[in-house]
Amino acid sequence: MTGAHAPLYERIKELILTRIASGDWAPAQRIPSENELVRRVGASRMTVNRALRELTSAGYLVRLQGVGTFVADRRAQGHPLAIRNIADEIVARGHLHSARVLTLESCTASTRLAGHFNLRAGHELFHSRVVHLENGLPLQLEDRYVNPAVAPAYLDQDFTVTTPNAYLMQVAPLSSVEHIVQAARTDAATAQLLQMDATEPCLVLRRRTWSRGAVASAVTLSHPASRFELQGQFTP
Repeated sequence: MTGAHAPLYERIKELILTRIASGDWAPAQRIPSENELVRRVGASRMTVNRALRELTSAGYLVRLQGVGTFVADRRAQGHPLAIRNIADEIVARGHLHSARVLTLESCTASTRLAGHFNLRAGHELFHSRVVHLENGLPLQLEDRYVNPAVAPAYLDQDFTVTTPNAYLMQVAPLSSVEHIVQAARTDAATAQLLQMDATEPCLVLRRRTWSRGAVASAVTLSHPASRFELQGQFTP
């Protein structure tokens, strides 16, 4: 939660997010105008505008010129080109993140996996599978392989307390990222883990990250298409 000493625009953002999370401002509902928010919070128009712009960029609001500002669809959103911690995204929506660790082990790299890491087949890799939940409902199945040379203490972590993403961002600073996003058929095991109908497609993000000149991680992130969308903005 934003502290009392945080910049005023951040406190305005928190106020708006609180109203959205509580249901006071529902999806597609028009929120008070910039001028009205200026009067309510006693801030300058520039400060209120910054708060609205940042919440719009983050996908919480939709601004229509000459019409007004509206609460965006509250399906979970992620940026396809950003490396974000899913726990932080869930908490930012005012919801509760939890995780179930399915697998945390050392394994031997197959030829295909070794190729992803530019290693020889048979090389040791670390493997984790984690289901991330939002308010108790599965939102993401994370299937990750990690290079032990980059994160040697990976298997010692409690991924119900922190996330693999958050840990790797600490110990293996990023130098490069590769993304592939696709819709895919849902297999029975994934459908069961994500509590979704097997006829519903998955939105799948495959990502490789590099750190200190080596491939650090290769991960597949699967999401129920009805509960998650990828949203991004690119400025050349």
